Amino acid sequence: MAKDKIAYVCSNCGQESAKWIGKCPACGQWNTFKEISIAPSPSKGRGSFGGDSISHRGREAAKVLRLRDISGKDEPRIDMHDDELNRVLGGGLVPGSIILLGGEPGIGKSTLSLQTMLNLPEKKVLYVSGEESAHQLKMRAERLMKDERGEMRDNFMILTETSLEAIFDQIKEVQPELVVIDSIQTISTEDVESSPGSIAQVRECASALLRFAKTSGVPVILIGHITKEGTLAGPKILEHIVDTVIQFEGDQHYMYRILRSIKNRFGSTSELGIYEMRENGLRQVSNPSELLLTQDHEGLSGVAISSAIEGIRPFLVETQALVSTAAYGTPQRTATGFDQRRLNMLLAVLEKRVGFKLAQKDVFINIAGGLRVTDLAMDLSVIAAVLSSNVDTPIESGWCMAGEVGLSGEVRPVNRIEQRIAEAEKLGFQHMIIPKHNLSGLNTKRFKIELHPVRKVEEALRELFG
Repeated sequence: MAKDKIAYVCSNCGQESAKWIGKCPACGQWNTFKEISIAPSPSKGRGSFGGDSISHRGREAAKVLRLRDISGKDEPRIDMHDDELNRVLGGGLVPGSIILLGGEPGIGKSTLSLQTMLNLPEKKVLYVSGEESAHQLKMRAERLMKDERGEMRDNFMILTETSLEAIFDQIKEVQPELVVIDSIQTISTEDVESSPGSIAQVRECASALLRFAKTSGVPVILIGHITKEGTLAGPKILEHIVDTVIQFEGDQHYMYRILRSIKNRFGSTSELGIYEMRENGLRQVSNPSELLLTQDHEGLSGVAISSAIEGIRPFLVETQALVSTAAYGTPQRTATGFDQRRLNMLLAVLEKRVGFKLAQKDVFINIAGGLRVTDLAMDLSVIAAVLSSNVDTPIESGWCMAGEVGLSGEVRPVNRIEQRIAEAEKLGFQHMIIPKHNLSGLNTKRFKIELHPVRKVEEALRELFG
């Protein structure tokens, strides 16, 4: 028998080395190289599909093609019957693609996958679970479909297996049109002598599933674990292998879940899907603005409404602020759902450009609903909420705003201003503060909402507080 080779792989970036190195030359991290054992590749592996090994089939099929001879037509995407998931994927699931879905334990990754697969009656689906038994999956499926009367469909199949070779044998027999692996950290191959979830196992299993997806045209959805730092577990090369990386986010104490695209070769990475967790599964939130706005905030200080955009979707979000005298020597700056460094910058602008003294006060910022918003148009609402809490004066109801604040105290223009105004008008707001530069080319006559263009932060505060 041929002797196994020893190699060292960086757990952060996937860089390989023939010997152990303290510092990775690719990513600069220390003590990230792990020893792996590489078995010699057999002539005909058990993890085969269609007789020969997948890698052998891939080499046979590969040919040099001229760019002009390659068809440029897009293949029809698979409709997942889920508007939020279709939006994040870029219009649906691409045949032959491989998707990686990650998230916190208990956030709802398996629930989302199982619920989506149950709503695809026209596709033959193979759901491979290495963590749960078939009985557990049956109970979950009944809970997700308890509102729908009728029997379970015949083309949804479940396999509880952790061996990659056995999974490929079943795929060859069943011939599914869509494969779900839950999760990639539980799958192992006999070609690598290490425990499931190790760097070598995750890399080899993901590569084999990638070759299967590309050669057969069957899309594969991988569910992955994440580390305590919030990154996907396993080697960084796992994220490079797949076509799309989707993160399922949210606080377990809130009922909202956010589906966010981190990497997408077939669409935009700025799209956002919002779900509401219920006892019978996940419900799509088509209009998040109505759920994110508290209806009884009239008369309360420290609350400002901002018109934000994530991807192509506008929604109004409530910004809450609390300013109080620092009880200890060093004042606290805490932000939930908002960038901490951005908050420090905005407070410095208030001190320098507007003249409000907040150096000896604690400032707390919270984005209502458990969301994390990265839109720069939130700057104006954060400043307005901070000053409202500082002077203990509420902002009148019916006012919202959108604008980026610069270091000189100017209000910079934001993108897609018409969609922001239309969303605010649809929800019944009467006044909206916008950057003055956004007025150029804007047809204000078609909006019933009263617009207040401003150039500086002082003008916006004068509009709000007089």
